[in-house]
Amino acid sequence: MSSSALTSWLNAGLAFVYPEACQLCGDNRAQLAEGLVCSRCWQAVRFIRPPFCDRCGLPFEGDITTKFECANCREMELHFTSARSAVVAAGVVLETIHRYKYQQAPWFEPFLADLFLREALPVLREQKWDCIVPVPLHPVKEREREFNQATRLAAHLARALNLPLNETWLRRVLPTSTQTRLTRQQRAANMRGAFALRDGVKLKGERVVLVDDVFTTGATTSACAKVLLKAGAGEVCVWTVARGI
Repeated sequence: MSSSALTSWLNAGLAFVYPEACQLCGDNRAQLAEGLVCSRCWQAVRFIRPPFCDRCGLPFEGDITTKFECANCREMELHFTSARSAVVAAGVVLETIHRYKYQQAPWFEPFLADLFLREALPVLREQKWDCIVPVPLHPVKEREREFNQATRLAAHLARALNLPLNETWLRRVLPTSTQTRLTRQQRAANMRGAFALRDGVKLKGERVVLVDDVFTTGATTSACAKVLLKAGAGEVCVWTVARGI
């Protein structure tokens, strides 16, 4: 069976099991192609617009006309050039991400990918990047979850930009504990030594877009960027769907 036929078959099965009603509020109609999120829930999404930290993309209220770095970036050793996120990790966005990752709700992927591409594509198309690399999961966690959300979202970006998706360059070698309740310092310590380059991979100045679902302090993506730069990458920028604030 071809991939397109398989996708159509899966979509038909999902439509049968999950009628075209919003899977967040349950009150309004929503299309499967739109991630089963209705227009009313969609309007609760908060896109990240300037002003924001020039390094990590943390949004700020008010008028700031010059480039600046937030206190978090000034206090941390970050190995990526810049990080940007499409939306704020709150409300419907945070709920869809959690259900997508932890409750096997794949129908939310088109919604999350749409938010991601709306913001990332206009920026990345104006720049020259060589490849897309997702943040890897530890094999144990990936077996439990049955997929890596960063890889799935990175694939959408790679197709849209017509860039190679290199999901085998990085590997997570330590089964780190969840970062959710850790402080900034604890997150950095938790990620120390967590990632390594795959055997035999040699980089020659490639400019890499590193992709994950959520950015909080930057500890995870910075640890990945450090490994890539040490292996010979020329530059690493970070893009995520959502930004914790």
